[in-house]
Amino acid sequence: MSKKQMTKLTDKHRWIHTNFFYRVISQLFYYVIVIFSSLYCYGWLHLRFRDIHKLRHNNQKGGVVYCNHTQPLGDALLPFIAAFPKRPYIICSQANLGIPIIGHLLTLGGALVIPDGKTSLGNFNKAVKTRLQQKQLVFIYPEAHVWPYFTEIRPFTSASFHYSAVLPLPSFSLTITYQHAKLSRRPKMVVYVDGPFAFDSQLTPKQNQQNLHEQIRSKMQMRSHNSNFKYYNYIQERNSSNYE
Repeated sequence: MSKKQMTKLTDKHRWIHTNFFYRVISQLFYYVIVIFSSLYCYGWLHLRFRDIHKLRHNNQKGGVVYCNHTQPLGDALLPFIAAFPKRPYIICSQANLGIPIIGHLLTLGGALVIPDGKTSLGNFNKAVKTRLQQKQLVFIYPEAHVWPYFTEIRPFTSASFHYSAVLPLPSFSLTITYQHAKLSRRPKMVVYVDGPFAFDSQLTPKQNQQNLHEQIRSKMQMRSHNSNFKYYNYIQERNSSNYE
């Protein structure tokens, strides 16, 4: 891990800004990101959506969107296209603050950076719930770490489904797959949108959390089978101590 990836939030960090001038600048910056996201994702990554209407028709209700993590930059930009014309709020780790140039602009664009202190964590959770209650779309990458161009769904726990389990809001999955492109040596990034996965009022929050985890992970695994191009070949490293 580099020194830049060790970047931490300051004690004065705010997840929701009420300053008028900050909000104006943030809104203008949002439009810049949307334009850049479109150029980068559609042009460089050859992005294609399948069933994006499922998410956009739900924009008036808001909700939580789960996505596999396969692009260092693309995953920061994808939500701005998927959520359009709404503004996305992306939950990310503090390590992202160390990304050159973009890291310092993440919060201006709407990133909700996870803190590591108990006091700060309370403010963070309050901010996430506030955005969801405002009927906004909150994006979560439950795999946590990026594996570029990986074509399978890695294990992740039900912890990421806490917000979906306690608030009566719909959940969605965005599954990134990589498929052969006719006019390029690089694969096209085809994203499948599924949902809404409904909150069940008959279940306890814990049961809802587990139920949503199983439904969404299962759907993402199914969609991942549509990948037919491996840009990188990942090989599991064997621990020699396990062998005689």
